[in-house]
Amino acid sequence: MSSRAVRILDTALHLLPVRMRMPLKFGNQVVTESVCARVRVRVEAADGSVADGWGETPLSVSWVWPAPLTYAERLEAMTEFCRRIASAFREFPARGHALEIGHEFIATRLHDLQESFNRERSAGAQFPHLAALVSFSAFDLALHDAYGIVHGVRTYDTYGPDFLGPDLSAFLEPVPGGPADFAGKRPADFLVAPPQRLPVWHLVGGLDPLEADELTGSEPDDGYPVLLRDWIRRDGLTCLKIKLRGNDAGWDYERMVKIGRIGREEGVRWLTADFNCAVTEPAYVNGILDQLRDDDPLTFQQTLYVEQPFPYDLETNRIEVRSVSARKPLFMDESAHDWKFVRMGRELGWSGVALKTCKTQTGALLSLCWAKAHGMTLMVQDLTNPMMAQISHVELAAHAGTIMGVESNGMQFSPDASLPEQAVHPGLYRRREGVLDRGTVSGPGFGYRLSEIRRDLPGAVA
Repeated sequence: MSSRAVRILDTALHLLPVRMRMPLKFGNQVVTESVCARVRVRVEAADGSVADGWGETPLSVSWVWPAPLTYAERLEAMTEFCRRIASAFREFPARGHALEIGHEFIATRLHDLQESFNRERSAGAQFPHLAALVSFSAFDLALHDAYGIVHGVRTYDTYGPDFLGPDLSAFLEPVPGGPADFAGKRPADFLVAPPQRLPVWHLVGGLDPLEADELTGSEPDDGYPVLLRDWIRRDGLTCLKIKLRGNDAGWDYERMVKIGRIGREEGVRWLTADFNCAVTEPAYVNGILDQLRDDDPLTFQQTLYVEQPFPYDLETNRIEVRSVSARKPLFMDESAHDWKFVRMGRELGWSGVALKTCKTQTGALLSLCWAKAHGMTLMVQDLTNPMMAQISHVELAAHAGTIMGVESNGMQFSPDASLPEQAVHPGLYRRREGVLDRGTVSGPGFGYRLSEIRRDLPGAVA
């Protein structure tokens, strides 16, 4: 047992409701509110020292669980599952690095909790693995934060041999005969020196008005922009992520063309297309890309990559996608539950991985390492992370080495929710000159500086 090992002493779960100023469309669902799970995990080091770490994740039920249940039913199930995790994690006996404990909990206890939960729900829609990962992610983030704090260092400085005993071969398997060899390697070998400023992507939702003639009069009058041009001008944006329908090729093509034109007129350099798992045939995406190539080559050239067109359950939907990735880099998002699914995606022709802290810090690190070792490109995508969740989200992007910065849209959909955090970290919650600035992040763990953030938490629910 390493002298750097820790064990879990206690957990606490807080639920923070967030209202969205504008509706956001996920596939065929419209989101107007969310709940963030904020978690405290207390750990004890080998020398008896104790520290609290914190993690936060939006419980984005529409994204993780597109089931024929009401929003309230799915949210109730996710919050109940979080309560069960709080109890199970508090009692989890593993000792080690945060990566070791998180990996062991996901591989053993989380799986058992999900199976037990689904047996109880035998008459209803089954609780998916992605929902289980998102429910656990705040606990896992808090553990990684606590691990850094109890040792007095930044969390990302603990991913080398001075703190992490086992190498990556204890967690990952390379492709037989492939280029990767994880013996002697640790996550630190695949991370980059973090830049202070990162290019930031703005999300253009499927319901977002683009021009003044699209306004309905129901839009908020709260001092924040509504129209795309106003956002671009205010924040100096250069990167736009475009939400598409995935089942209406004409609408999707015209949306790309129109946003591409507006973007160029305002100085935007890059676009990406997000189909949100709604496509079932590569020909659908290929047709749109080929039409852009032939009829609107500037928009085609500016499209940096394509994100998750196909259903996220890769085991059920083994779609060969090389024809798409031959046209543009093709990034897994919802499909990339962990490195084994990344491996499966690579076999099917996916060329990149969109990492998210909401699928656990442990899983994001291991997927990052596996993907980089096998020549896949990385991106870090948002889940409309407000408040404290934004900090660990941007920290992952800064250390990952992405294809282009980070997506961040909390300031579009719930900016006032993050005002206490923004007072301490203004560069993380207001996009300026097309970038986010993480220069205020400091101190051990994830560098939240929570003692300076004036936020009253609701009482713990577990």
